[in-house]
Amino acid sequence: MTPHETEASLESPEARLLIEQSPDAMIYADREGVIREWNATATRIFGHAREAAIGQSLDLIVPERYREAHWRGYDRALTEGRTKYAGQSMATRSVHADGRTIYVELSFGMIEEAGAIVGVLATARDITERFQHERDERARVRALEERVAAIDGGAGGTAP
Repeated sequence: MTPHETEASLESPEARLLIEQSPDAMIYADREGVIREWNATATRIFGHAREAAIGQSLDLIVPERYREAHWRGYDRALTEGRTKYAGQSMATRSVHADGRTIYVELSFGMIEEAGAIVGVLATARDITERFQHERDERARVRALEERVAAIDGGAGGTAP
């Protein structure tokens, strides 16, 4: 398949449907970190309309306090031609258009054209509810452990 045929196939109605109807957010950013693709699920998760996101920096969804680390990793991945998260997903904080913190599970892929890395594709899932539930469960377990420790300590015994 020639580059022209590949380009044409990516612009096909079927390819557009695959991107738009993906159950996960699909975000493609070029080498400079400018968003070039943004699907409907990305709009639902992050709150930015496609038209507003296209052409913006990935800083749009990266919380300010994590941007420096994000760009170091992004630049390293482009230089090395691979991401350290290849084949796995990563849970992280992100920022919604309304300013609230959300938690997403991200997977990354390097996009090559003619042997050169031209950008990065990220797929994302909103895990905010799951993250909050797990955080609440950890807090509940800690509180129970503290209560047990107080009871054991007050009785003068030691836990097995």
